Amino acid sequence: MKLLEQKIMAEGKVYPCDVLKVDRFLNHQIDVDFLCEIGKEFYNLYRDCGVNKILTIEASGIGVACLTAQFFHCPVLFAKKAKTSNLSDKVYEAMAHSYTHNTDHVIRVSSEYLSKEDRVLIVDDFLANGSALSALIELCKKAGATVVGCGIVIEKAYQDGGNLIRGKGIRVESLARIASMSPEDGIKFC
Repeated sequence: MKLLEQKIMAEGKVYPCDVLKVDRFLNHQIDVDFLCEIGKEFYNLYRDCGVNKILTIEASGIGVACLTAQFFHCPVLFAKKAKTSNLSDKVYEAMAHSYTHNTDHVIRVSSEYLSKEDRVLIVDDFLANGSALSALIELCKKAGATVVGCGIVIEKAYQDGGNLIRGKGIRVESLARIASMSPEDGIKFC
């Protein structure tokens, strides 16, 4: 998606330790009009797949998921990283590693909201090593839900996550695929 690549080049910043900061429009401050365009693009890619639920992980994926779901006219379900008092004991759980925070989380969704009747589009802001997506896919498998695919805003294509998920036979559509990046050389797209 050329528009996204232009936005990344104009507003993104590359930091050491392989960090791309796009919090000006994607995952801290949200450019709602722009994310609506992202949501429309995911809808165009997956509109014929019978999507009836969008799944993401808290917190950065929620904005993208909500603005995507408006086009599918379906609910958004997000996996929680902490067990809260208002979450039922009947949950599906999986382990996810956060690349950004270098921490492990047990993520969970209530079994009340994910079932074998669901055709799920998983949406997230980044794909790097594939841990979060793998965990979300595992939650769907435990529920018997069908994963129709994954919609990723930015994929670090030089890392193994995309190949890992595609190798499982799951469709992954990334709107911007980064071939390489560094503070010295900037960003190169695939």
